[in-house]
Amino acid sequence: MQATQDLREIRAKLEATMMPMELDHAMPIIEEIHKLKKQKNAVILGHNYMTPDVYHGVSDYIGDSLGLARQAATTNADIILFNGVHFMAETAKICNPDKLVLIADLKAGCSLAESITGADVRKLREQFPGAPVVTYVNCSAEVKAETDICCTSANALKVVESLPDETVIFLPDAYLAKNVQLKTKKRIVSWEKGKCMVHEQYTGKDILDYRKQFDDLLVIAHPECDTDVTSVADFSGSTSQMEQFIRQNKQKNVLLVTECSMSDNLRSMFPDRTFLSTCHTCPHMKKITLEKVRDSLLYNQFAVEVPEDIRVRAKRSVDRMLEIG
Repeated sequence: MQATQDLREIRAKLEATMMPMELDHAMPIIEEIHKLKKQKNAVILGHNYMTPDVYHGVSDYIGDSLGLARQAATTNADIILFNGVHFMAETAKICNPDKLVLIADLKAGCSLAESITGADVRKLREQFPGAPVVTYVNCSAEVKAETDICCTSANALKVVESLPDETVIFLPDAYLAKNVQLKTKKRIVSWEKGKCMVHEQYTGKDILDYRKQFDDLLVIAHPECDTDVTSVADFSGSTSQMEQFIRQNKQKNVLLVTECSMSDNLRSMFPDRTFLSTCHTCPHMKKITLEKVRDSLLYNQFAVEVPEDIRVRAKRSVDRMLEIG
């Protein structure tokens, strides 16, 4: 989704989640970043887990991994600054080898991406010969290069169902694999070491306890949560699908079972709702700050690179995902 570039509108949105003193500090940096974008023909892609100042303040496009991957594949900008974690910026580089792709902090990693290597994928292929490999985009370029097709939480089931095979290797998120298994007749072979360090903290009991406290509670869970969580939620989907589901339903009280910046970012979009959150944060996403975003654009730091042989193979799996939608 395209984000507003009007500074007055940006300030109005940020007033829902930031104190006046915070805004007074942030707005000059936000204005500086917007000027740098114009000077350098840069586009900023902002994931839904960014803090509001980064998300609403400087992003040109906002959304989930699938939506931002589509934007990265079609942009005419000379520079792509990805406000998210490293595997997301790698995916942008895979799609744009001739563009400068930046990330504001090279240490913004992902517990899922760190759980698996290309060698692990090759071993699984040996154990299940002929089975296609579907890999969640939350993985390194090296792993994507060993993959038949990528997916996101928004289209994981659609991707699995698109394959003619009865057995599918699904990596690396064990909980997303379990949630897909509940909706398909195919045999899903998962990678049990892969779990999101944020979503694995939630339990079904957490949700039931909230329901006891709040009447008319709309519970929306991310499918990176275990099935004991998603089974007691009203809906489970990607971050963009969460937003769509809120628009379609009118309950006042909304519990988002995901990284807590998602609730912060939606408060300005849905001022008539009350967002509840257990506020588990992703320390990797929180490494991306306004000051680091400004410096990344100002000094063209930190460039994300993918070896060409890996990039070419990884792009095939990403392209197949984008073709399915």
